[in-house]
Amino acid sequence: MPPENTEARIDTTVPHNARIWNYWLGGKDNYPVDREMGEQIRSFFPEIVDNAIADRAFLVRAVTHLAREEGIRQFLDVGTGLPTHNNTHEVAQSVAPDSRVVYVDNDPLVLTHARALLTGSDQGVTDYVDADLRDPDSILATAAKTLDLDQPVALLLLGVVNFVADDAEVRAILDRLLDALAPGSYLVVSHPTDDIDHERAHQVAAAWNEKGTPKITIRTAAEIEGLFDGLELLEPGVVSCSLWRPGPTEVGTLRPVAEYGGVARKA
Repeated sequence: MPPENTEARIDTTVPHNARIWNYWLGGKDNYPVDREMGEQIRSFFPEIVDNAIADRAFLVRAVTHLAREEGIRQFLDVGTGLPTHNNTHEVAQSVAPDSRVVYVDNDPLVLTHARALLTGSDQGVTDYVDADLRDPDSILATAAKTLDLDQPVALLLLGVVNFVADDAEVRAILDRLLDALAPGSYLVVSHPTDDIDHERAHQVAAAWNEKGTPKITIRTAAEIEGLFDGLELLEPGVVSCSLWRPGPTEVGTLRPVAEYGGVARKA
């Protein structure tokens, strides 16, 4: 895709999730409209920054575990968002330099930063796919050029399933992606929940959906756990991202955040 076409797709007048998330994580790849929306949400839900930080830390711990303890060497990260610190390929290849990582996103600003993601280890491979979660066939066809789908793959869906409102569509997408992956593959999901603070969670969603894109859906912990149906959940199951296998230095200061996560194995 020519760079000028990519730039033309970037709408700086509408706040966008990837850019707001980048802002909350301390990044610089955002616009005034994103910072305004980010501050609006933070004004009545200051813990949203904790959510973003906990979600990123969950990614680091989950990818580290899969690479170090489960021997996973292939990662398919769908809805990766804008590059920041501790990206999936950096974490995986720090454990296993030969890890192969494919990023998937359909945000034009993410696309313009793809080169930043494509700087992995000499032994490994890092690639980028411009595709939408709602088109799993396209994701699989393109990812198969880099990943061997006959070998285990870790499918990462962090903070992206919540942008598909219809539960039946979510189930169909997950089934299609997981059916294509080999036994021994893993699913990693994080998703905003209303189990911590129901009222404010839906207040955030309403504020976001009034101006932002794409629209967000909040789900209960039980609904998030249902995303793993048919898989073997790793301990401690689906929990607040901050409480999924925290490191020893984190224990004693942790608080639950309204972002739940889990990791599960395909038998």
